Amino acid sequence: MSAFALALAALPAAAQETTTPPDAGATTAVAGGDSVTIGAGGVYLNDYEGSNHYVWRIAPGAIGTVGGFSFSVAGNRASVDLIPNKPGPTWDIQAGPIAVVNFNRSSLKSIEDPRVRALGKRSTAIEAGGFVGLGKTGVITSDYDRLSVSVSYRKGVSGAHRAGIWTPTINYFTPLSTKAAVGVFASADYAERGYGKAYFDVDAAQSLASGLPVFTTRKGWKDYSVGALGTIALTGDLLHGFKIVGGGTYTRMLNDFARSPLVSIAGSRNQWIGVVGLAYTF
Repeated sequence: MSAFALALAALPAAAQETTTPPDAGATTAVAGGDSVTIGAGGVYLNDYEGSNHYVWRIAPGAIGTVGGFSFSVAGNRASVDLIPNKPGPTWDIQAGPIAVVNFNRSSLKSIEDPRVRALGKRSTAIEAGGFVGLGKTGVITSDYDRLSVSVSYRKGVSGAHRAGIWTPTINYFTPLSTKAAVGVFASADYAERGYGKAYFDVDAAQSLASGLPVFTTRKGWKDYSVGALGTIALTGDLLHGFKIVGGGTYTRMLNDFARSPLVSIAGSRNQWIGVVGLAYTF
């Protein structure tokens, strides 16, 4: 559900890919106040990681800054920045926990391709870890734009896998006015062997059942993503009231993860996520 979190993060905050920590206090940190945004959106996403079939789903979200501490809850992901943001154009050191509930292939009913269904479902995975990052408010366009870089690590602690995923991220956010804002971002995922085994391998029995060839995935860079997001206030401004949020992410699968039959035969290296929704900022 990353695209929804990214779009929501622009209300009124700087954006951050939700497999990594939120950078949720840019505008409110400059203004020196608290802000909480809640919303829900329609998310256009694939059946499973690597699929070429897409469906619309509804995802909730909340993001904000309270007492200088930023947090994000978006769909299946949550994180908190435990280092308080300082008001005004300044540097911001970020660090805190992150958790993800990974539903990838946990329901066969949601997968259209019969070959992938024949591989069997996976248990829902709980992934937990942390992040560190550095942000700068007041970079190019005004005292309110924001550039940040971060890296996160999360590890499967229950369910389908016990592997770790490293994710470096860079993003930029700027208000266009008191009622509109846009952002761009880029990130990449490095996955350990156990992640590929859980979601991209095909063993001999699965090959016989599905018709897909046997395949073993090595650890390595799994993908990279780029995207954009925006928001327009409908009532009030970016710091208060209702607004429309929207965003999109393009992901390119890499290395063995792209060569897996689930991607190269049954799916696609090119992955898309889109979102449009409604949010309210207190």
